[in-house]
Amino acid sequence: MAGDTDFKTGLLSAVPSLRAFAVSLSQNSDRADDLVQETLVKAWDKQSSFQPGTNLKAWLFTILRNEFYSQMRKRGREVQDSDGAMTARLAVHPSQHGSMDLGDFKNALERLPEDQREAIILIGASGFSYEEAAEICECAVGTIKSRVSRARTRLQELLKVSGESDYGPDAIAAQVMGSNAA
Repeated sequence: MAGDTDFKTGLLSAVPSLRAFAVSLSQNSDRADDLVQETLVKAWDKQSSFQPGTNLKAWLFTILRNEFYSQMRKRGREVQDSDGAMTARLAVHPSQHGSMDLGDFKNALERLPEDQREAIILIGASGFSYEEAAEICECAVGTIKSRVSRARTRLQELLKVSGESDYGPDAIAAQVMGSNAA
């Protein structure tokens, strides 16, 4: 029992020195207080491993230093995302909506006249310039531009798309994702 009292007294008397050391390591008084607290808890739990008659303060400083470096290694593996920006970038739309949208698009594309479908695929999907598409189709550049324009307009009608807000997440998903980013 007397050993516990001496140990407790030694712990309490070391607190100011431990705190000063913790502040010098962490450069933050809140983190320093947490380090000291964690050091005292670990020391109390492991007091049976302390050799009476040896330097208690040195033993406590070793525990504190080891705890500090353990926390630093752990923080090095963690990603700070306090504002949720990284999490928001990781969010994806459910794949079933994309599959359904793609199916709808394919059906609408099949309903276009052949010359418009050919033009929009060459420009929109294959990445050809208007000039290249005109050469492939053996027609004037203006004809290709007209076919692409009419194809886009018809696809919008068939898909019931009226503007940019019709692309991407629906209103509820956008609201939920918007609140996570804030």
